[in-house]
Amino acid sequence: MKKILLLIIVVFPLFNNAQSKKLTLNEAIEIARKKSPDYKINLNRNQSNYWRYRRYKASFLPELRLTATLPQYTNAVNRITNDAGQDIFVTQNQLLIEGGLSISQSVPYTGGTLSVNTNLERVELFGLDDNIGYSVVPFSVNYFQRSILFNEFKWDKKIEPLIYEESKRDFIENMERISVSTSNRYFDLLKAQMQLAISETNLKNQDTLFQIAKGRFRIGKIAENELLQMELRFLNSKNRVTTNTVELKRASQNLARYLELDTEDLTLEIPEDLPLFNVDVDKALSEAQSNRKAVIEFRRKRLEAEKEVAFQKGNNRLQLAIRANFGISQNGEDFNNLFNNFNKQQNVTVSVGVPIFDWGVSKSRRKMAEANLDLTNNNINQDKQEFEQEIYLHVLNWSNQRDFLVTAEKAKEVSMKRYEISKKRYVLNKVTITDLNIALEERDKAILQYLNSLENFWRDYYILKQLTLYDFINDKKIEVEDILFD
Repeated sequence: MKKILLLIIVVFPLFNNAQSKKLTLNEAIEIARKKSPDYKINLNRNQSNYWRYRRYKASFLPELRLTATLPQYTNAVNRITNDAGQDIFVTQNQLLIEGGLSISQSVPYTGGTLSVNTNLERVELFGLDDNIGYSVVPFSVNYFQRSILFNEFKWDKKIEPLIYEESKRDFIENMERISVSTSNRYFDLLKAQMQLAISETNLKNQDTLFQIAKGRFRIGKIAENELLQMELRFLNSKNRVTTNTVELKRASQNLARYLELDTEDLTLEIPEDLPLFNVDVDKALSEAQSNRKAVIEFRRKRLEAEKEVAFQKGNNRLQLAIRANFGISQNGEDFNNLFNNFNKQQNVTVSVGVPIFDWGVSKSRRKMAEANLDLTNNNINQDKQEFEQEIYLHVLNWSNQRDFLVTAEKAKEVSMKRYEISKKRYVLNKVTITDLNIALEERDKAILQYLNSLENFWRDYYILKQLTLYDFINDKKIEVEDILFD
C-alpha cells in the first residue's frame, strides 16, 4: 500500500478527471477474455475443431438417404445394343420416375462400408405402343472396401480424438496468451500515463527552478552558463510533455480498441502483488507434460507419420479391394405382380493390383514415408528437450521476479526521497544544478524501472499459467469449461 501512495503523489495530476473509466488489470483481462479480437478468433477456431470432431463421430453412425428422379423425360434417337449384340438406333420417347432409399454404415473393424438399398422405377413409353414398365429392388445388401491391407478407420480412431483434445488445450493456451497480451497493453498505457505525469511534474519544477535561476543570475550568484542550462532543461521538459502526450494517446487507443471499450479515457490502477506461492520445477514440468497441447501434438504427429507408412506399405506392394452385393429384383408391366418370384441379384468382385515394374516409384514412396517417420521422431525428441528447458528456465526466472520487484520498489523510494532533498538543497544554493539533474534522472529512471519490474512480474505469472495450464494460486488444472462458463 505504501508504494501505491508514493506513486499517487506523482500520478495524481494526470488522473484528475471524473469522467474517465477506472480499470484494474484483472478487469481488463476479464474483458479481453470475452470481447477481444483474439478471443473471437480463438472461439471460432475452437468451434470449428468441435464440429470437425462431431463430424468424425457421426461418420460411424448409420446414414439414411433418399434419392429420387422426378421426372426424367427423354425424346431422342439413341444408339443401343440389341439382344444379338448389334448396335441399332431407336427413337426413345419416354418418362422415367425413380426413387430409392438406402442406409449405410461404416465398419471400423474392417475399413469398409456396408449398405442396404431399395429402389423402384416406373418407365412410361410414348408412341405407337404406349406401355408402362416397372422395376423394383426390394432390398440389396452391398459391401465395399477400398483396401484390405490398409484400414483408414483404424488410424482415424487413434488420431481424430487426439486432434480434438489438442484443439481444446490450444484453446486454453490461447486464452492465457490473451492474458499476456492484455497485460502488455495495460502496462504500456500505465507507463505512458506515468511518463506523462512525471514529465508534467518535471515541467512545473523546471519552470520554478528556471525562475529561481533567473533571479540568481540577475544578482550575480550564478553564471550565464548555468542559467542557459536551466533554460535548456525547461525547454526539453516542454518537448517531453508533448511527446508523452502522443504516446499516451497511442497506448490508450491500443488498449481501448483491444477491449472494445466505448471510451479511451482510462484510469488504471497499479496492480497489487500476487499472493505468495512457490512453484516447484518438477511440479510445473509434470503439469505441463500432463496439460499442454504440445504433448498431444507429439503423439499425433508420430501417429500421422506411422499412418503414412502403413498406407504406403498396404497399397504400393499389393492393392486388394473387395465389392459384394446380395439382393433380389423384379420387373414387369403389372405393378401388382412385381413382388412375386423375385430374381436373384448376387455378385462378388475382388480386384488385385500388383506393381511388377514401376521404376522404383512404389519403393521410393515407402522409403520416403519411413524416412519421414524417422525425421518426425527425431524432431519430437528435440522438441521435448526444448519443451522441458522452456519450463525449467521460466520457473527459475519466475522465482527471481519477486526479488527483482522488491529491489526495484526500494530503489524507487530511495530515489524519490533523494530528489526531494536535492531540490530543497538547490533552492538553498547548497548543491549544483548538475547534482539536481542527476537526482532527477535517477528518480525518473527508478520509477519507470519499478513499473517495468511490476510488468515483468505479472507477465511472467500469466506466461507460467500458459506454459503449464495450471492455476498455482488455486492449485488446480485449467479446464475449457472453467473458461467458457465462468
